[in-house]
Amino acid sequence: MHSVSKEEIHHIYNNPDILYEFTVVVVMKVIPLNIEAGISGFESPAAEYKELGLSLDQLLIINPDATFIGLAKGNSMEGVGIFDGDLLLVDRAEKLQQGDVIVANYNGCFTCKIIDKDKALLLSASPLHKPVTISADDEFQVEGIVTRSIRIHRKTKELSNVCFS
Repeated sequence: MHSVSKEEIHHIYNNPDILYEFTVVVVMKVIPLNIEAGISGFESPAAEYKELGLSLDQLLIINPDATFIGLAKGNSMEGVGIFDGDLLLVDRAEKLQQGDVIVANYNGCFTCKIIDKDKALLLSASPLHKPVTISADDEFQVEGIVTRSIRIHRKTKELSNVCFS
C-alpha cells in the first residue's frame, strides 16, 4: 500500500490536469445516533459498534477510474446542497441525464451547474443567478456528473493551499 505525502497532495491539488489514482482504506465504525426533539447524543461508549467492510472509495465512488475530485467555489448551487468549499466527486463515466448536476468547461472556465439538455441551459440552484444559454458559438464540454458532495467541517492545510483564479 502506498501512502500519499503532503507534497504529493499539494502537487495533485495544484495540477488539476493530472489524475492520480490512490485508495484510502479506512475501517469505519458506525455509531447509531438517536435524535429526538432537536437534541442529539451518542450512545454509551460501551455500545456495540457495527463495522462496515468498505473503504470510502467503495462507499462513495462508482467508477474509480473515471472519477475526479473538485472543490466547489461560490454560492450558486446551495439550493441542491452544494456549498462553497465542498468537495465534489465527479464521474466522467456516468451517462448525462436531464437535470443532472454537472461540472462543465464553459468558454474556458470550469463551472458546476444543473444541465437542462432540452433547452440547452446551465441552471444555478439559486434565484440570485440567471440561467446561462449554451449557444453553438460557445466552447462547451461536460467534464462529468457530480455524484456526491462532501462538506468539509474542519479545513486542512492541503485544502487551504488550493487557489482559484
